[in-house]
Amino acid sequence: MLDYLVLAAAAFAAGLLNTIAGGGTFLTFPALVYTGVPVVAANATSAVAVLPGYLGGVAGFRKEIAALDRALLVKVVLATAFGGFLGSLLLLVSTNEAFSAVVPFLLLAATLAFAFGERLQGWARRRQLAPGGPVGTVLVSIYGGYFNGGLGIVLLALFSLWGMRDLNAMNGLKNALSFVLSAISVATFAAAGLVSWPQAVLMMVAATIGGYAGAPVAKALPRQAVRAIVIAVGTVMSIVFFWRLFS
Repeated sequence: MLDYLVLAAAAFAAGLLNTIAGGGTFLTFPALVYTGVPVVAANATSAVAVLPGYLGGVAGFRKEIAALDRALLVKVVLATAFGGFLGSLLLLVSTNEAFSAVVPFLLLAATLAFAFGERLQGWARRRQLAPGGPVGTVLVSIYGGYFNGGLGIVLLALFSLWGMRDLNAMNGLKNALSFVLSAISVATFAAAGLVSWPQAVLMMVAATIGGYAGAPVAKALPRQAVRAIVIAVGTVMSIVFFWRLFS
């Protein structure tokens, strides 16, 4: 019973956090590992758990998503679906040991990408780079399909590199792409038998409630407060998983 309470609380908070700025898997993934689910199965189950939360976030930001350029939206959705499928296939061939070794570095990379996204955007502009192209979207989606942790953070960093500054529009697009990518990954993981369904179903319900509740919170919070929350969560989870790796 305690394990299920931990999972439900983590999923609700993850749905809330994903809608606000991303990083919810920083909560669901370690909660599943804590309750005894092997790391590869925990990653797959975590992707299932947060999927409805993304849909709740899309509903909460439907006006912001509707205001986005349709041509851009179609292009990035297709690139996201393709990259997510490749990343989920990559997870299927990973062992628990190999995945455990790379998780802390992925968490840290995601946190740094978000923390220094604006500086990266300035650096890219000075060198006339085009990170907003389909290649950048596919690469980020491969990461998200392989390891859902910090996906929202990496997407927000990518949008910052594109030059986007409206945090509500960024959050709306982030939730839409996260839902597309996670739906592809979930279908792949389910077909491969990686998902722990009793835990997943419970967490899906809790994440959906948290995802919808997070939209008004995200709109009310100051931009710097949102950034601070995500960076703090990412930093703590990176430290925890580095400690697990080297202890």
